[in-house]
This record gives sequence, C-alpha cells and structure tokens, in this order.
Amino acid sequence: MSLYDLILRNGTLVTADGTRQADLAIADEQIIAIAPEVEGSSTVEIDIRGLHVFPGLIDAHVHLNEPGRTGWEGFVTGTRALAAGGITTFFDMPLNAHPPTVDAASFDLKSAAAHASSLVDFALWGGLIPGNLSCMDDLAARGVVGFKAFLSRSGTDDFPAVDDLTLYEGMERAAQLGCIVAVHAESDQLTGLLMRRSVARGQMSWRDYTSSRPILAELEAIQRAILFAAETGCSLHVVHVSSGRGIGLIAEARRRGIDVSCETCPHYLVLTEDDLDVLGAVAKCAPPLRQSTEQETLWEHLFAGTLPMVASDHSPAPAEMKASPNVFEVWGGISGCQSTLQLLLTEGYERRHFPLAAIAAVTAEYVSRRFGFWPEKGCLATGADADLVVVDLAQSSVLQGADLFYRHRHSPYTGRRLRGRVVRTIVRGRTIFREGEFVSAPIGQLLKPSGRMPGERRKKNSLEGEARVADIPATD
Repeated sequence: MSLYDLILRNGTLVTADGTRQADLAIADEQIIAIAPEVEGSSTVEIDIRGLHVFPGLIDAHVHLNEPGRTGWEGFVTGTRALAAGGITTFFDMPLNAHPPTVDAASFDLKSAAAHASSLVDFALWGGLIPGNLSCMDDLAARGVVGFKAFLSRSGTDDFPAVDDLTLYEGMERAAQLGCIVAVHAESDQLTGLLMRRSVARGQMSWRDYTSSRPILAELEAIQRAILFAAETGCSLHVVHVSSGRGIGLIAEARRRGIDVSCETCPHYLVLTEDDLDVLGAVAKCAPPLRQSTEQETLWEHLFAGTLPMVASDHSPAPAEMKASPNVFEVWGGISGCQSTLQLLLTEGYERRHFPLAAIAAVTAEYVSRRFGFWPEKGCLATGADADLVVVDLAQSSVLQGADLFYRHRHSPYTGRRLRGRVVRTIVRGRTIFREGEFVSAPIGQLLKPSGRMPGERRKKNSLEGEARVADIPATD
C-alpha cells in the first residue's frame, strides 16, 4: 500500500480540461496519484469536499524591486501577497530593482535575495537595454525567462528604453539563444510629445493623462515589435496589452506564422478610465485604463482564446510616490497580485460565466507552456510539481487594506466585494499559506525555462501516459 505525504480528498479539481471531483495524493514534492478514490495512507489527509483545487497560479509579470528598492516592495512582503493570492510561481521583471537585472552580476544579486526570502518559486527576466547586448549570453546561461525591453520610457533612469537598432540586434541574439523577448509596447515618440504638450497647456487631469497615451501608441509599437520579430525569427511576448485592437494585431500575426504571444492584466479587465477619475493615483498605470467598450472587447478575446494569458503587472511604490499633484509625475504602477484570482472569479466566473477551466488556463497552464516550464508547472497531473491552491468558491468578502500583505497596503481593489477565498496554498507539496496564516519558512527555488532547477533533482516521471484530471470520469 502506498504511503503519501498528503492526500486531499473529495475536492473539485480544476484544470484547463475541465473540472472533476477526485482525490489527489502528494509525495516527494510531486503529484503522485489522482483518482476518484486514491488508495493508500498518508502522513496527512484532508477532506476538502465542497472546495476547488486549482493549479498554483504562475504570475509572469511581477516587480518586487529587490535588491536596491526593497522599500517599494521586496521578496518578503511581495511573496507573502503572492502566496495569499494562490500564486505559487512568479517571474520577476528586471527593472525597478537597483541595479536592474541586465548582466550576470545583477542577476546573481537578485537570485540570492530571492532565495533568502521568497515563499514561492521564482524565475527572473533579464533586461534588454542599450549597451548590454554583450551580456545576453551570460544572462541566458543563468536561466533568464527571456529579455524585457521598453519601447517607451520605463520610469526609472537605470533602465532606458531601447532604440530600434538595440531592439533589432537584441532580437537577433535572443533568437540565436532560443530566448523570448518581451516588450512594453507604447510609442515613446507619441506618448512623449503628447505628454509635453499637455503639460505646456496646463492640462493636468486624469483624462489628460489617458489622452497622452492613446491606443494608437500601443498599436504602433506592437506592429513595430512584430515586424522585428518576423525579420529576426525571435519569439515575442507583448506585455499588458490594454486594447482589443492590440490583441487583434497579435492574433493576425500568429495566423501568419509569427511566434508572438500576449497578456493582459486584471486592472484592464476590471477597471476603466471612469474608475481612474474616482480612484486617482492608486489606479494609474501604463498603458492607462481604457473605456468600458475596450474592456468588453478584451473579455471577448479571453472567451475566444485569442487572449491566452493574464498577469498582474504588480508594480508597487510607497504612498509618497503616488502623492504628486502632477498626474504625469505620479508613479504609474498598480499593486494587485494578491487579488488576481479573486478578480477573475468575480468579474469572470461570477459576472460573465467565464469557465473555471479557462481561468486555470490563462493563469497557469498557458503560462507554463509558453515560457518553457511545462510539464512540471501549471497543471494538476501525476509527475507535476505539487503546486496547488485550494479555494472556497462559496465565500466572498469586501477587500480591506488590512487584508493586504504588500509592503504598502494600497490597491485600487480595496472596497470591492471579491468572490472566493484562498483556503490553502501549496508549493511543491508544502503548505505555505493556510486560513490566513503563513506556515512556512521561505522555500522558493530558482526555475529555468527548461523546467530544471539548477543543482536539483530532475523529475522522474513524465506526464506522457500518466493520468490527467480530464481522464477521470465526472462524479455527481
């Protein structure tokens, strides 16, 4: 008779294939068995009847700012918020830390800081900036997810935007290294000139800010990045797309055989520019919030599958950086990673009947497949890492500032009723968050896109031929 570390019994398992009631058994950090009734004994058995089990979310777009700007957010507070939101893996962006992750030395600094403090597993983006093309090989050898470039100003002086030649040559080298390039797609010329004109005219409202970063600026930059990707053969990922037409450009490029993907963020699916008028600085981001008609188009693309991924773009800052009377000087980042799953359950599943299976796909399975962590991460299947989040869908609550685990407890979502409660978050078989409490020391490990952890065990079991949740007959 098998002996497991943990058996979760009678839960409703959610994957991109659908939902089924089943037991799930864990041993040696992996999912070992999934069946209507797992036989064997376990050190711990938990009856989770009435609760749902999702694959641990993978947030591919997070700014935790350590080292150098831990006062904005660091791995201690940031990964607590991630764990409380059911996120078991995150990809940290190269900017906002100081130094930014643009060479081998800065990668090593950030990796060491994350190892010391992260509750959840992590991977690191490298930066693509003018002057660091010679560093790309070292960063790739260390296992970066890919290379992030800004086509407009980043907001920090130590991470400048790429010029077209740097973008082109960087994409050429990334293609040779087998790495993806991610771009913040806004035209710097358009946004810069519009901002300066608005300031010169004394036009300083939140509507003036959104007008200075029109959808046209996003479309122009997306088209340029796609052109360069097609020319170089580089895999391209467009972050935080805010417009339906932007998604359309990417979908059309994919139909032409270009390897390009994209994400949107919860704030574009939940908030509009009308909310920015009310909430102010706490809801400022770039690209900015759009009209409600644009928001509905994003949801249509999610339902259609042409928008395959949601990431938080958690970009925190101290309150004083949100306090300037000049809207153009206010820090443009939203704190939101802790609420991603609940927002999708509320605005998607509850309000729009967006399937639970689709939520698992856009927050876990697709992310894992796209960035090279499949099949270890992002799925509920035997042989996969036991990264799980147990959720009570029957519960809802109004988010309060005191509920947040960020270093600075402000968010545009406070005061909202959110569906679902994260009951338990499990990383590689170990419970790290349970019933509102953190119950583990930092255990986060650095991941490489191949799915390997440097110096760690290789997975013994392949998913080929193994049971998946979809193969288990539905039970009533």
